Amino acid sequence: MSSNLGRVGVLYGGHSAEREVSLMSGQGVHDALRSKGIDAHLFDTGRYTLVDLINAGFDRVFIALHGRYGEDGTLQGALELLHLPYTGSGTLASSLAMNKIMTKKVWLQHGLPTPAYMVMDAETSVDELIDALGLPLIIKPPHEGSTLGITKVTTREEVAAAYRLAASYDEQVLAEQFIKGRELTVPVLGSGASARALPVIEIVAPDGNYDYEHKYISNDTQYVCPAELPAELSAELARLSEEAYRALECEGWGRADFMLDESGKPWLLEMNTSPGMTSHSLVPMGAKAAGMSYADLCVEILSSASCKVHSPSVA
Repeated sequence: MSSNLGRVGVLYGGHSAEREVSLMSGQGVHDALRSKGIDAHLFDTGRYTLVDLINAGFDRVFIALHGRYGEDGTLQGALELLHLPYTGSGTLASSLAMNKIMTKKVWLQHGLPTPAYMVMDAETSVDELIDALGLPLIIKPPHEGSTLGITKVTTREEVAAAYRLAASYDEQVLAEQFIKGRELTVPVLGSGASARALPVIEIVAPDGNYDYEHKYISNDTQYVCPAELPAELSAELARLSEEAYRALECEGWGRADFMLDESGKPWLLEMNTSPGMTSHSLVPMGAKAAGMSYADLCVEILSSASCKVHSPSVA
C-alpha cells in the first residue's frame, strides 16, 4: 500500500488562529505515516507558497490544517487547479462546513436537529435576541474552531462584550440557543453511502468548560469512549452524524459535534472537515475504540485522497 502512495506532503501550520494546533496535528500525522514506510514530508503553508508546493513534487497531500485557508475550501480549490489529490472534503463541503451559519441552513433543510440561532450585527436588538433565543445563549464567530471567540452569555449586560469578541475574529457573528446537557462527538470516515460513524465520545470538561486550554493543553478534561449511552441512542447519534456528513457532501473524514440535552435529545452543533490529530484529539480516540491504530487511521485517510473536480481533458 505505502509504495503506491508516492511522495506525500503533510500540509500543516498555515495562517489561521488554529496554527499551533495544526503544527501538532501535522507532526503527528507525518510521524505516523513515516512509521508505515510512507515517503511523507512536512509542508508549512504558513511559510511556503503554492509555487513551493508545486516544486515539492508531491503525488498527494494530507491536509492537517485547521481553520481558514486550510479547512474552508480555499486551499482545496487551489489543489483542484493543481490536479493534486488531497484528503478530506472538497471545496464546496469544506466551505459550507466552515461556515456554521450555512451549515445550519443545510441541516435544517434536511430536517436535522440543530439549535435555534440568529445572525448578529452591531445593530442587533438585545431584546430581540433574548426573546428569540432565551438566556443563557452562545455567541461565537461562525468561521472559527477550537472554541476561539466563543462566549456563554448569561445576562443581557454581557451581550455587547461577547459580540465584540466574536466580531474580532469574524465579519459575521452567530448567536445560538444554549443547550444544557452532555457534550458528545462522533468521528465519521469514508464518503457517500460508504461513510461510517466511529464510536461516540463524551467530553467531560471541568465545570463544562471545554475551551482551548481544556482541549489542547490541560489534562483535566476526561473523555469517555465509547460514551456510556443506551445502544439505541448511540445508534441514533451514528445515524445523525452520517446524515449530517452526507447533507454537506463531506468526504474522506470528519467529526460531528453534538449536545445531548437533559431530555436525551441530540442537537448538532457543527461539522469539522479537518479535525485535530493531536495527542488530545478525538478522531484518533474514536478510531482506537473501533480497533484502528493512529497510524492505520492516517493511512486510511491518506489512501482516500483525490481531486473532486473531474474536468474533461483539454486537447
